[in-house]
Amino acid sequence: MKKLGILLMAAAGLFMVGAFNASAQPQQNPDPCSEYTRYYQDYLAAKNNKDAFTSWRVAYSICPKNFKQNIYIHGAKMMKSALDRNIAAKNFELAHAQYDSLLTLLDERLQYYPQAKKNGVVYDTKREILTNKGFYVIQYISDLNNNDQKFFYESLKPIMDELGDETAPKILRNVFSSAVALYRDNQLGAEDIISLYDTVSGHMENYVCKDEAEEEDKAKQKGEVESIFASSNVASCDNLITIFGPRYEADPENLSLVSNIVNMMQKTEGCASTDLYYKAVNSMHKMKPSHSSAYALYKLNAARGNVADAAASLQQAIDAEESGEDLDAQYNYEMAAFCYKNGMRGKAYDAARRAIDLDKGYAGKAYLIMGNLWASAPCGDTVGKWARYWVATDYYQKARNVDASLASDASAKIANASRYYPAASDAFMYDLTKGQSYTVSCGGMSATTTVRVQ
Repeated sequence: MKKLGILLMAAAGLFMVGAFNASAQPQQNPDPCSEYTRYYQDYLAAKNNKDAFTSWRVAYSICPKNFKQNIYIHGAKMMKSALDRNIAAKNFELAHAQYDSLLTLLDERLQYYPQAKKNGVVYDTKREILTNKGFYVIQYISDLNNNDQKFFYESLKPIMDELGDETAPKILRNVFSSAVALYRDNQLGAEDIISLYDTVSGHMENYVCKDEAEEEDKAKQKGEVESIFASSNVASCDNLITIFGPRYEADPENLSLVSNIVNMMQKTEGCASTDLYYKAVNSMHKMKPSHSSAYALYKLNAARGNVADAAASLQQAIDAEESGEDLDAQYNYEMAAFCYKNGMRGKAYDAARRAIDLDKGYAGKAYLIMGNLWASAPCGDTVGKWARYWVATDYYQKARNVDASLASDASAKIANASRYYPAASDAFMYDLTKGQSYTVSCGGMSATTTVRVQ
């Protein structure tokens, strides 16, 4: 405010001593405030910005603070234009004063005009004014404050604190980036950064965009915040558990808190095995079930050896309506591999078949699993003990035929299976000959195959 007073002092003095050309002044001047307001508006209409600015400064210095809101709106525009000219001319001393004056005008407008009317509708001006103030801070920090991060942070954070979920994503990103810079300079602690990340992420998530362009900017700013957080190396499992553990225990049904815990711990190495992460994912899935939260639970339960819970969670991911065929194919293939590994033959076989039906790209790998299931199936001590290897060979050949990258693995499996084919004489004892069709059922599976002998 002091610098604004200095800038205006000369103009006020000119008014007091009648420095304006007499022809430009009225013969009678009962209301100087109104007259000089009209002067600067007329000059603006005539695009005479220099004289408009001179008259505006007089009007600003003599008019009551609540005389007209346009004095602040027009003044801010003219002050910004003057500021830009002085920065371009590298007249930084005057530019500094004009920058302070610009922010003072915004503060005074908010103080005296917290509401305005537009198209007949009354609205609060706080969001508009503080957003503009934040953008000016961001725009001019490099030229006028040499990227002073403490100044940057202390200028922008109060704006975020005041606006909350209405804070523009660009301002949120700059608040966070300046805070991380202060953390690296040992002026803020790890807990400050983690807590701020929690706050910024929440505001970013809740910010309502007015159009597609703003949606795109929000996504960009959100990605940059996440990258800054990841590169700061401030997050460790110990830090996250210390900060968020008590908060989770106190409010485990707070979806915003739980989602943020999951988000941060997902990005921090080693956190997926912690009890806090496991509890948070369970809570998130309970409150807001989705294919992704079900899949996350599958991975967690699988890592912990909770086989039944893992399979149930993966089935929920498959059954979710929003997952789509591509993901369903992936989930079914993973179900097949998981169930085969854990002895659930029927479930593994069915999942492998569904994966192929949904996406032929999984056929080779799924056929290998199906072959493995048959090769290890409990088919008895008679013909079944040979037939399982005949069916396994069928699937290994299919895998080799549809996916060249699996040829070596499939061929090795075929060679191993052929060791268990019967001798021709042994097959003959069961009225079987090479090349004959044979149907076998065992282990919850059935297939028609071809008799093979040594």
